[in-house]
Amino acid sequence: MEDHIIRATAAGGGIRAFAALTTQMVQSAHVTHGTSGVASAALGRTLTAAAMMSRMMKNERDMLTIQIKGDGPLGGIVVVSDSISNVRGYVHNPQVYLPLTPTGKFDVGQAVGKNGYLNVIKDLGLKEPYVGYVDLVSGEIGEDVAYYFAASEQIPTVVCLGVLAGPDENIINAGGYIIQLMPGADEEIIEYLEDKVFLSDSITVMLSDGKDPTAILEELLGEKGLEINERLPCKYQCNCSTDRMERNLISLGSKEILNMADTQHGAELQCHFCNSKYRFTEEELRALANNSSSKSI
Repeated sequence: MEDHIIRATAAGGGIRAFAALTTQMVQSAHVTHGTSGVASAALGRTLTAAAMMSRMMKNERDMLTIQIKGDGPLGGIVVVSDSISNVRGYVHNPQVYLPLTPTGKFDVGQAVGKNGYLNVIKDLGLKEPYVGYVDLVSGEIGEDVAYYFAASEQIPTVVCLGVLAGPDENIINAGGYIIQLMPGADEEIIEYLEDKVFLSDSITVMLSDGKDPTAILEELLGEKGLEINERLPCKYQCNCSTDRMERNLISLGSKEILNMADTQHGAELQCHFCNSKYRFTEEELRALANNSSSKSI
């Protein structure tokens, strides 16, 4: 089944919900970065959250970035998504190995660390981007994203994210859901949702049982008049290019570019998100330095 996101409402508009299947997306990230199981789980959960959160944005050119920095051995996570859920990301230390939890799950909280922060940056085409900052709650990603919504956007939110990897570290399934209470939702809906989520299986168990995002939301919200609004694509896709790397070099200024040309006789830049390498000859660097100089005049 292809990766996708379902957008829905329930309780007469009192609830909005998103559910995602992101197995291929997380597998692409694993192959790209050579992540260990626990690193795949941490990165995959963040990719899944960003894919759904990007569908909350309104404009075609809007961009969303999630940055997580804890005191665990992963070092940090960076994920970027455009408005149509083309998502890319990386962890600072992809080869982290930790013992499983007593319940046999990846110890994402220990890998990320409980002391640190989560940033959500929304570039909405305004003069300055919106930046929401919260301290980490657990490092498990889902709880931290839910806390972000409550603290920074004042939206009561349930976030469930999961990644299941096999013994060979390839991804068996990945996905998640975000359920939010809209203004005016009554106490009965809140209690119902709390009970449903508490009693439901984990996202990876539901996916392993063959449930797709529609079936997952039906199980959670079917009794509250679930209405599926859209089925939307999502994928792991980097937008790096030679032009982008040239602009990165030009931003260093002509003096720094000429120094690279004189001392290194060329340069090699590598994209953090997809590991693609871009090589520039000495002659190309000097041409970029001239371009930088002409733009600064």
